[in-house]
Amino acid sequence: MRLLPAILAMAALVVASNILVQFLLWDGFLTWGAFTYPFAFLVTDITNRLYGPAAARRVVLAGFATGILCSLIGTQVMLEFGPAVVLRVAVASGAAFLAAQLLDVAVFNRMRAGRWWRAPLVSTLASSTLDTAVFFTIAFAGFVSLGPEADAATAWARETVPFLGAGAPVPLWHSLAVADWGVKLAIALLALLPFRLIVGQMLQGRRDVTPSA
Repeated sequence: MRLLPAILAMAALVVASNILVQFLLWDGFLTWGAFTYPFAFLVTDITNRLYGPAAARRVVLAGFATGILCSLIGTQVMLEFGPAVVLRVAVASGAAFLAAQLLDVAVFNRMRAGRWWRAPLVSTLASSTLDTAVFFTIAFAGFVSLGPEADAATAWARETVPFLGAGAPVPLWHSLAVADWGVKLAIALLALLPFRLIVGQMLQGRRDVTPSA
């Protein structure tokens, strides 16, 4: 099955990110999961380049299903402050992943005929921005409500603190969103190198096995 490596890579990234999000960095403004999750866009882009948008969407759906499974398991894992995954965060995570990844596929496919770096860079920047906006708005914003119990579980993120620990007082989730978005943008640039290398190697391999006329 030609998509199996991409599906396994996507699933591994989703699982790893769901685990690593529990470990905080930089006074809690970031988690280790912020550094693994953006590579899911790399998997989508490589699949799109090699096999087309329909194949990329199948890989995305596999990642979405894996994320739902992780969320269901996380709601049953009890930590000292409550379940590892709360309903509001689970809904936000699933909605953000699906919306952002499908946008990534669409933008990449629209720009695939340009310079090699344009499609992966622009699609990842656009989708990473949407991912951050959707996730943090649904998960933490005060003007979005999923019910009193779900809202109470994320009330900590609406507490007012200095922006990124040093700026003007803002709700904590603003700082979390900006820090997360910054990591995504940085990885979007760094991921161009493995994109180029992996795609180049795969395409060369295809040419090598193609019988000559």
